[in-house]
Amino acid sequence: WQSVEDLGATVVLVGDSYDEAQAFAKQRAEEEGLTFIPPFDHPDVIAGQGTVGMEITRQAKGPLHAIFVPIGGGGLIAGIASYVKRVCPEVKIIGVEPADANTMALSLHHRERVILDQVGGFADGVAVKEVGKETFRICQNLVDGVVLVTRDAICASIKDMFEEQRNILEPAGALALAGAEAYCKYYGLKDVNVVAITSGANMNFDKLRIVTELANVGRQQEAVLATLLPEKPGSFKQFCELIGPMNITEFKYRCGSEKESVVLYRYNNFRSFMNFDFGFGFGLDKNIKNQLISNKFLDGELKALEKRMKSSQLRTRNLTTSDLVKDHLRYLMGGRSSVEEEVLCRFTFPERPGALMNFLDSFSPRWNISLFHYRAEVYF
Repeated sequence: WQSVEDLGATVVLVGDSYDEAQAFAKQRAEEEGLTFIPPFDHPDVIAGQGTVGMEITRQAKGPLHAIFVPIGGGGLIAGIASYVKRVCPEVKIIGVEPADANTMALSLHHRERVILDQVGGFADGVAVKEVGKETFRICQNLVDGVVLVTRDAICASIKDMFEEQRNILEPAGALALAGAEAYCKYYGLKDVNVVAITSGANMNFDKLRIVTELANVGRQQEAVLATLLPEKPGSFKQFCELIGPMNITEFKYRCGSEKESVVLYRYNNFRSFMNFDFGFGFGLDKNIKNQLISNKFLDGELKALEKRMKSSQLRTRNLTTSDLVKDHLRYLMGGRSSVEEEVLCRFTFPERPGALMNFLDSFSPRWNISLFHYRAEVYF
């Protein structure tokens, strides 16, 4: 909106969502005799967005299996479906929505427009509570299905695009990419042409931080765990020994009650190089990493790790699927604790496997570690 304002337009910011802004715009247009231009629910707007489908079919090299389109109000997918189904009816038109903003999916299921009570704001470019009347009519007749994707999957697709093309997509812009991958994986599609429309790069820098923290979880390359340790000298080092020959990249530990404390950590497989968002992280040797071909390794190592913890009577819980943990718990670790004569120190040591254990081995047994936060800055 600042760019629009720089071009000379008058921008009025109203409401916390698109729906509130639209209601105000319609009211003001009626009161002041202005022309309201809808962003999606109008035949001319839909036809204009349909030219995207025309460009795809004209530029496609070879037959297309499907086109994946992000859905907010439905104008883009309605326009693309109107054109493509006329000239290439065999091409599937698949919509993609965030799991917490699935108004089109619900509307198609119930065969009438559904108004959501609230929508998730992460993919704000498609955060619409109700699809358009005309767009819904068209989608009912022409759209082949809707894929719902999680926030983690969107973040993973943003990361993939950056690593392969050095382009940064906004969450709504990566929506179709995440949907295409989920669809192709579910149906086992290979050797077919699909198109995913990447519809925006309006990325906020603060949101980019969230994306980097969730991307590896979205690829199911990491597991987030918490382990309760007895609060006694040597227990933390024992815990590190149970981890095994891993490269520790991050963990969060703070002595808690007089009896036990919590270590929050993340276990990551080869493709993300053991990048831990919160808690206790560790990485794999490059030679092992290069031999891996699937996420089954992560599952096997995770089960072995949990078994070792259980045999040592250390209670461990897998928190990988908890959004509450991913959003908030990392910031709650390391709170106030009553530790007498506590001294805060900072150490720097090499980024290589075994560095943390070497550090702990050289630490005097006279010292009791009451707080330990670590995060690697370089990943191999």
